[in-house]
Order: sequence, then structure tokens, then C-alpha cells
Amino acid sequence: MKSICVFCGARHGERVAYRHATEGLGKLLADEGIELVWGGGHVGLMGVVADAVLKAGGRAFGVIPDFMAERELEHPGATEMRVVDSMHTRKAAMAERAEGFIALPGGYGTLDELFEILTWGQLHIHRKPIGLLNVEGFYEPLIAMVRHMVAEGFVKSENLDLFCVADTPEALLAAMRAWQAPAEDDWVPPLSMQQG
Repeated sequence: MKSICVFCGARHGERVAYRHATEGLGKLLADEGIELVWGGGHVGLMGVVADAVLKAGGRAFGVIPDFMAERELEHPGATEMRVVDSMHTRKAAMAERAEGFIALPGGYGTLDELFEILTWGQLHIHRKPIGLLNVEGFYEPLIAMVRHMVAEGFVKSENLDLFCVADTPEALLAAMRAWQAPAEDDWVPPLSMQQG
């Protein structure tokens, strides 16, 4: 993987472990020569991961909607910044640039980005690894909910394999590198979703 998109909070959260894990991930990406793709902000964990990548000599490619840039939320030190017209365009641009995805602790926006990219993986729109950095068990309730959806018949059991989970950046990156995309099933998207 030459680039990884990181989804994370625009706040720091209540635990110092969230910041430490985010800094560790940013340094690891830079040390491994992996470009950070992120939402372009300088606040919260978004700013922490970008700062850590840049401090370690790595590349940080940001994508930020124009209304956020106008509110001065744009990271001033990004290697490259793309200003786009909407949140939808932002997610598409980040997904196109990245060769993998990592979700750190975050709020509604982080979960929105994570579940959209998981859904795209489920529909075979992409075949890229997705990882959850499970800092101090942050994602345990979410993982339990996904297992509940499987048990209740709303998610196929094999779709539990769409994402990797680890509690350190190093272990998560190793799991993502070892990940194999699931075999495509015989599902055919409706005409409205097919390209061409």
C-alpha cells in the first residue's frame, strides 16, 4: 500500500491513549513511506495524525469541502490539499486516492466514512483493505453490533471479513497487508448502479 486514508475524529476524545495511538500511526505511515490521505483538517485527531506524518517527513494529502476551508479548518502544512464542493465529493476523492483505509476513534463523521467504505467493499465497488484501530477497546461495541446484524440476518457472515481489527498501529498495518479480498459472489448491481 502506497497510501492509506485515515478516518478519525475532529475532537481529541477523553483518553490520552487516542492521541498517542494516532501519533504512533502517523509516524508509522511516514516511516513506511505510506502517504496519508485524510479529511484535510487541523483539529482533533485529524490534526494529530497529519502533524505526526509531517513531523516524521511523510506526505499528507488532504481533501476538504470548501465550507470547511472557509471556516479555517484546513491544515496549513499539508503536502497537498484539494478543496472540493461537498462532503460526498470529499469521500469519493479520498477513496480514489487511497489503497487502504483505517478508522481511528471518532464520532458520527468517522462512522459515516467507515460504513460507506465498508458498504462499497460489500458491493465490490473496491477491493481495498479496511482496518479498525481498536484503541482501548473503542470499537468493541461497534463490532458487537455488526455481529448482532449478522445474527439477525441483515449482514452475511463472510462480510465480517471485510475489515481487520487490531489495537496497535503496527499490528493493524500487518493485518491489512495480509488481508485477502473476499471472493465476489453472484450479486449483480441494479442498472442504476452500473457504470457505462
